[in-house]
Amino acid sequence: MKILIAGANGLLGQAITSVFSRESDFEIIQTSAEEKSYLDYGFPYKTMDITLKDDVKKVVEFYEPDIIINCAAFTNVDKCETERELSWKINVDGVKNLIIAARRVNSKIVHFSSDYIFDGKSGPYSEESVPNPISFYGREKLAAENALITSDIKFTVIRTLVLYGIGNNVKPNFALWMLEELKNNRPVNIVTDQISNVTMIDDLAFGTLKLIEKDCTGIYNIAGADILSRYEFAMKMCEVFKLKKELVLPITTASLNQPAPRPLKSGLIILKMESELGFKPMDSLEGLRLLKVQLGY
Repeated sequence: MKILIAGANGLLGQAITSVFSRESDFEIIQTSAEEKSYLDYGFPYKTMDITLKDDVKKVVEFYEPDIIINCAAFTNVDKCETERELSWKINVDGVKNLIIAARRVNSKIVHFSSDYIFDGKSGPYSEESVPNPISFYGREKLAAENALITSDIKFTVIRTLVLYGIGNNVKPNFALWMLEELKNNRPVNIVTDQISNVTMIDDLAFGTLKLIEKDCTGIYNIAGADILSRYEFAMKMCEVFKLKKELVLPITTASLNQPAPRPLKSGLIILKMESELGFKPMDSLEGLRLLKVQLGY
């Protein structure tokens, strides 16, 4: 089977490339907007900007992949509020470009969505919960889901949230940022009222592989096993990495005055994934212990 990864240079794209190279014999093609691959496993790499329709069409028609995994996204939720045209071009129009190209060569699309499609008033949410986004990023992710649902191609939408892990040249995620600050004895303000799963990137990549192996279609939640506040997650990080808990200062989301509203009582129910895939993801403590090993602590 031939798999084309869009956004292969990001945290998720690298994790999927890494896990698929170890756990499958799929033929992998890496693509991203950058000129070179950040992760060299010897797979073909092609520059592809998903916002350019002709670019996408040319690359997809050349390789004719069985599956396109879309890891490309504009994920800065606050900048989505201020850079609406650019973020929509990537998060929505980019997905539509992939759909057009996939239709021409009969490819299936695997796409990643977010808990931000919900308002965070009554989480955790199942795959059947009714979306009600409260931020522009959330509206973009829902629009991309709807583009796939109303298309005539095979697709899988994977909803996930709060990704953390390691990669080459990747933007600092929540866990790595917090670790860097705390190990340098710098205090951090962490919210107590944002409650959700946290997701180790390796688990998300492995769950994606299982969905592809079983040829699953439709919507699936893939996330960490437990639901907790960001503050509770920070406390666990201090335990695992032997950091000073007193440096973690509890605050509320409202005090941050962020441009994008956050879903507070969120989280994703993962029973469908566990029962259909026979896969149980790590909880936050297990994920942090793995991260510690990966970082060589």
